[in-house]
Amino acid sequence: MKHKDHYNDDYIFSLSQKILSVMPDFDEKTFCHSLIGRLDDKELYARLDFIVDAMQESMPEDYSKNIQIFFNLLGPELKQSQGMFNFGWWLWPVGRYVERYGNENWILSLSFLKELTKRFTGEYAIRPLLEKHPKEVMDELIKWTTDKNVHVRRLASEGVRIRLPWSQKLLVALDEFERYTVILTNLKDDSEKFVQKSVGNNLNDLYKEAPEKADFIISQWKKTEQSKAQEWIIKHGRRNQK
Repeated sequence: MKHKDHYNDDYIFSLSQKILSVMPDFDEKTFCHSLIGRLDDKELYARLDFIVDAMQESMPEDYSKNIQIFFNLLGPELKQSQGMFNFGWWLWPVGRYVERYGNENWILSLSFLKELTKRFTGEYAIRPLLEKHPKEVMDELIKWTTDKNVHVRRLASEGVRIRLPWSQKLLVALDEFERYTVILTNLKDDSEKFVQKSVGNNLNDLYKEAPEKADFIISQWKKTEQSKAQEWIIKHGRRNQK
C-alpha cells in the first residue's frame, strides 16, 4: 500500500469518530461531507492538507483549546522503536495541523509534539517552531536528549536535520550551532540504533552544507573515549565522504 492510500474514505469516517469522541462540538458531518469521495485523485501531501483544511473548518477556532483536547486523542504509546507507518500513521493529519498552526501557541505545541512523537512522529511539525523560536525550542530539545523515551530522544535529533526528507531545508543547525552541537553530543552514545541513525544523518546533512562544522563536532567527540555507538554514528555520518 502506498502511503497516500491510508487516507481514504474509511479513514475519514474513522478519524471523524475519533475526533468527535474527544471534541463534542466537532462538526463531523461537515468534515466527512467535504472529504469522502474527494481524495482519490490527490497525492499524499495534497490529501493531508485537504484533511487539515476540513479539520480547521469543522472544529472551534481556538487552536490552543483544540490542542489541549487532542492530547486525549493520541492513544497508547508505542512500546518500541518503530517506523512511521507501523501503527501511528493515522495521526499524520493531526501532526500536519500542528505544523501549519503550531506557532499560534508554540509552547503548547511543543508539549503536544513530545507526546505525539511517542505514537507517530513530530519531526515535520516541529520545524516551523524551530524557525520562529530557534533558541527556546532547541533549549527544550537539549532536555529531550536525556528523556527515557527513545522517540523523544530521536525527535530531538531528527527535528533539527538540515535536509530532512519530505521537508524544506532548515538551517537552524548552522544558526544555533552551539546548541545543535550539544544536542548531537548528548546523543552520540545512545544505545538505540533508531537514535544513532538520526544523529548520523544529521552529520551527513551537515557535511553537505558546512563540512568544517561536521569535522569540528567529530574532533570534539574524539577527545574522549569512543563508544561503539559513536563509531557507528561517525561512519554513518561520513558515508558520502571520499
